[in-house]
Amino acid sequence: MKTKFGFSERECRILAKLDTPAKIQDYVDALAYNLEEKGETFYSPKMVLNNKKADCVEGAVFAAAALRFQGYPPLLLDLTANRRDSDHVLAVFRQNGCWGAIGKSKYTFFAFREPVYRTLRELAMSYFELYFNFWGEKTMRSFSKRPLNLAMFDSKQWMTSEKYLFFVATELDKLPHEKILKPGMARSLRRVTPLDKESGEIWIRRKGILKKLEKKGY
Repeated sequence: MKTKFGFSERECRILAKLDTPAKIQDYVDALAYNLEEKGETFYSPKMVLNNKKADCVEGAVFAAAALRFQGYPPLLLDLTANRRDSDHVLAVFRQNGCWGAIGKSKYTFFAFREPVYRTLRELAMSYFELYFNFWGEKTMRSFSKRPLNLAMFDSKQWMTSEKYLFFVATELDKLPHEKILKPGMARSLRRVTPLDKESGEIWIRRKGILKKLEKKGY
């Protein structure tokens, strides 16, 4: 197989097999979660392939590259949280005029969305009810009004770079975001139920990660 976008033949063989969004999500699910225990990282898609692990944004950027390999534009959607939680990034794609998403998360409900959402707002809001922090507070506060097209970074070889892609995070922060809540709404939000919280934290509980997060007061 010929190389494509600067990936090696071996890497192209892997990416060629990921010929649907669902298969890309399956591959992202199988990656180990990058807990950045030795310091903050931002792996390129090539680094994800070689290290076989990714965190939220690394998984999304890898998925965007895999989607591009199959002919989709490489798009990211940014979801922001309040100060007591972390933001989330998704690779988004369109089929039959509707939006879907691919994601990587430590939490159960933050990955794949079928392409059935007519607008980016519909897609983003599908994450709202179960976007919660350690205390069970619903914390999602905004989403980017438009996706970030990673093709703008082609001159930096974002797909195959051996350097971290922190410039992508900088550009995500610059995107115009739409606020979800009107003034006063946050105070009246119901916390997630104990069952929902337990379901969302299954993986981090099994891996002992929750205890580490508790110590950090996330």
